[in-house]
Amino acid sequence: MKFGTSGLRGLVTDLEGRASALYAQAFATHLIRSGLAKTGDHILVGRDFRPSSPSIAATCIGALERAGLVPLDCGALPTPALALYGLETGAASLMITGSHIPADRNGIKFYRADGEIDKPDELQISAIAAELGDAEIDATPGTAPDKSDAANALFAKRVLSILPAGALTGLKIGVYQHSTVARDLLVEAIRHYGAEVVELGFSEDFIPVDTEAVSPETIASLRQWVREHGLDAIVSADGDGDRPLLSDETGEPVRGDLLGLISSLFLGADVVVTPVTSNSGIEANGSFRVVRTRVGSPFVIAGMSEALAAGHEKVMGFEANGGLLTASTFSLSSGSIRPLPTRDSFLPVLAPLWLAAQKKLRLSQLAEDFRMPVAMADRLENFPIETSSALMKYLRQSDKNLETFLSPIGKVSKQSDIDGLRVTLEDGRIIHLRPSGNAPEMRCYVEAPTEEAAAALLEDGLALIRRFATERNI
Repeated sequence: MKFGTSGLRGLVTDLEGRASALYAQAFATHLIRSGLAKTGDHILVGRDFRPSSPSIAATCIGALERAGLVPLDCGALPTPALALYGLETGAASLMITGSHIPADRNGIKFYRADGEIDKPDELQISAIAAELGDAEIDATPGTAPDKSDAANALFAKRVLSILPAGALTGLKIGVYQHSTVARDLLVEAIRHYGAEVVELGFSEDFIPVDTEAVSPETIASLRQWVREHGLDAIVSADGDGDRPLLSDETGEPVRGDLLGLISSLFLGADVVVTPVTSNSGIEANGSFRVVRTRVGSPFVIAGMSEALAAGHEKVMGFEANGGLLTASTFSLSSGSIRPLPTRDSFLPVLAPLWLAAQKKLRLSQLAEDFRMPVAMADRLENFPIETSSALMKYLRQSDKNLETFLSPIGKVSKQSDIDGLRVTLEDGRIIHLRPSGNAPEMRCYVEAPTEEAAAALLEDGLALIRRFATERNI
């Protein structure tokens, strides 16, 4: 078990039973030791739809109760809905989810009463878990009062107040439901704003939809659905509903960082915090200040907190996957929304749809108007962690190593080591190599002037990674 870019992750076989009880107990102990909670305080537990989540949630509920807290069961709901309910009620929370990764894996996201835990919290939780070591851990499942209706209702009220009434009237929008916990509210929200809704792809079995690296199979389905039903767009989210998926009228997914950019303009942000992996064209498309961070919501949240401490107002952030976070209260034409410093998939879906409707443009035309460099990303799955570590060590060892490795595709102009290695080539193209923070995967991000050039660079980058692994026999 280890913390990645967002929460604790691991194989279901490793997480079920003792491990989930151990980390729930460690979290409760950390909250009480640090004064973030006291014995008898409420703590919320939510989950996604993957098969292992109910049993892991029950184990955590039992462990939290034995640790002196009073669990409340929020059932299956989007992660931002759980976080918002925690902010509203002043309660810490645990979300049982593996987000977008396959169903043989799962995880736990931890929240203080004021929002996501940060990296120091992660270190303390891990240290307490290590203190417990081989001690006997009671993993008996527990039950708790059901607060799912209240938690879902609070979040629905927020989502249904983002746009003006009838904002999407005249549009025909598909909702790819699959197994995301956001599916019911997505249907309700799109319909509430006046669009005709076509429900698509409902699945009882868990489907891992990665909105940052949409699979060819998913794209094929999106393209078929827009043709079959004459859709203006298709909306969806990942498993726990904190990362958006929006496709245009051709079935082509709109990049998450473009959704974040459009949402920044919609909110009228003064400061935008986003990881180094987000498109380099963001700075050129707004009057806001852009702060770049490492990958992961804890780093974006830290950047937003620093901006607030420096006296800035209207502070928000987003990740390359499109998940949007707000650190300030934002006034909208339909009211205002309170800060929600955790990823949300609803606002970054609704804002682009509204802007396209206002400008009477297709989503593909709206995207083209921003003239962003063409960015693509992909990953090598089941790529041993020791191999990715060896590659990054080799590339960081010397400029000569980096230049030799990349020589088949271009000459190095400059590099950034904020998170992984992001290299700008002499011709302006960008290639970014980064091991996943929560899975045995090696990710490659690229930018180029055209789609063909970006696709070629991505293919070449992945080929270089594979060649390194083969030659080193790691």
